[in-house]
Amino acid sequence: MKREGQIKVDSENLFPIIKKWLYSDKDIFVRELVANGCDAVKKYQSLCMIGEAEDDGVKPRIDVIVDKEKKTLTFSDNGIGMTDEEVEKYIAQIAFSGAQEFLEKYKDKTDADAGIIGHFGLGFYSAYMVADTVEIETLSYKKDAQPVHWESDGSHTYEISDGTRTQKGTSVILHISKDEKDFLEESKIRTVLKKYCKFMPYEIYLSTTDTKKDDKEEKCINDTAPLWLKAPKDCTTEEYEDFYRETFADMNLPLFWIHLNVDYPFRLKGILYFPKQTDKLQVMPGEIKLFSNQVYIADNIKEVVPEFLMLLKGVIDCPDLPLNVSRSFLQNDGEVEKISKHITKKVADKLTSIFKNERKTFESYWDDISPFIKFGCIKDEKFYDRVKDIMLYKSIYGDYKTFAELPKQGDKVYYVSSTDEQAQYIKMFKDNGLDAVILEHNIDTHFVSFLEYKESGTKFIRIDSEIGDALKSENGDVQENNDEIINIFKNAIGIEKLTINAQSLKTSDTPAIITINEYERRMSDISKIYGNMFGSAGPVSETLIINTQNDIIKKIPYLDDEKQKLLCKHIYDLALISQRKLTAEELDNFISTSVQVLGFIG
Repeated sequence: MKREGQIKVDSENLFPIIKKWLYSDKDIFVRELVANGCDAVKKYQSLCMIGEAEDDGVKPRIDVIVDKEKKTLTFSDNGIGMTDEEVEKYIAQIAFSGAQEFLEKYKDKTDADAGIIGHFGLGFYSAYMVADTVEIETLSYKKDAQPVHWESDGSHTYEISDGTRTQKGTSVILHISKDEKDFLEESKIRTVLKKYCKFMPYEIYLSTTDTKKDDKEEKCINDTAPLWLKAPKDCTTEEYEDFYRETFADMNLPLFWIHLNVDYPFRLKGILYFPKQTDKLQVMPGEIKLFSNQVYIADNIKEVVPEFLMLLKGVIDCPDLPLNVSRSFLQNDGEVEKISKHITKKVADKLTSIFKNERKTFESYWDDISPFIKFGCIKDEKFYDRVKDIMLYKSIYGDYKTFAELPKQGDKVYYVSSTDEQAQYIKMFKDNGLDAVILEHNIDTHFVSFLEYKESGTKFIRIDSEIGDALKSENGDVQENNDEIINIFKNAIGIEKLTINAQSLKTSDTPAIITINEYERRMSDISKIYGNMFGSAGPVSETLIINTQNDIIKKIPYLDDEKQKLLCKHIYDLALISQRKLTAEELDNFISTSVQVLGFIG
């Protein structure tokens, strides 16, 4: 018996909005229809557990069938099915959520809430984003239930009649529209299923009507029990690594991982991997996949996963996330913030545990994980407070120290931003038994300023920014001699803006070094990082420090004017080379001066 009805909506304009704009991506309809099938199976299993239904012993499954000849795409499950009245109630009344009513009805008898995916009644209508007409063939699990057929072309009307299905469950048949025929390609559907349904809780099978397949050749395309659902104690290193490679297509094994397993105050499971950084200067982006009841939602949802954790790779499954009706975006909710803070705390706890129990192992990780941790500290001061005592700083001798163990000269900590460019300064420090820390990642430009803010009273000074008291010789020259050599260099070099000082250094091998203003240099570095978008920071002030302990410097006052000028210029050029790369003009002058200095020989 066939009869017609009208789809009940609150507004004539609502239905086309649902069809066309409810979801950001058209292919999400695959996720929604498969998720609905999983819900139907879960409901049936839940009823069997409490004696409301009799288990028929059939293994639960979802079938996705492509029929290019008929231009249909079918999603079929062997779950709870629907009666005539239920079809009208759950399909015809768009705003009604069948999942929500089921949970309410059986909340005291079953834990179905732990596995019910859909909490909205709109997922079914995502089919109309790609289909002109949709049919439903369904048969309820209830005794003496009759099969039901429902059909609608996406207008306000539908037809409902006797169905043909002989086994409990539901089939949703999409008649794919002309403009969306790529969804009739098996490869396309397989890709979408892999994206959204890879870890759904019931087996999913994909088939086509033009390919005959033996049942033995059937291959389930999803993993119904992903690794994050297992207890951490039951997971092996090999399983963690295999899951990482398969999920993120990364052949570089992760350094280590954090297995999240929380039941209170909210349900959250997942695995966060710390990948090995392949670029020593740039922070490589990560990938955090967000799931709800094993249904893929999206990548890198910043409301759930703090921004700095986006440098990691991992999966997070949180059924308690307050998603909106399209199951794609989060609603504003205080629970989301709690979840985010809890994830951050878990990461800090794991890092602290490794540091305390396996410090040598932690040190071996440090060069790779330090950019991520520093970024996290800058973004979240509470995270810094949790990890500040386990943060490491690599010294110029290659060992690792905590902040409390840092080599300090008074209130100053000296650091190196490039072991290549500042090699001469590092040698001077080592020759005199001094130490400095290596901070040569791009993020360290910001991090040193952050540390000074958090650790008030401590100043970070780049190794080429000033000559500390530790490098000054106790036997300084008299001021008159210093003034004389300074004037000789000023006249020889002839650079008005160059500051020239003379000091007696402990290292006698080096005739002169260049120091630069720390504040100006930091501003210049930050400006370059942002592509000078706020204007150039201007030239950085340089100071030439003449070492009066050096034998060559001691002889200069006794040379004739020509030799004084050449030698002073050459010493200045050598100091520049030790501090930075020469410009083309500076290099040309250096070569010219070097040739003339060589003329002294003989």
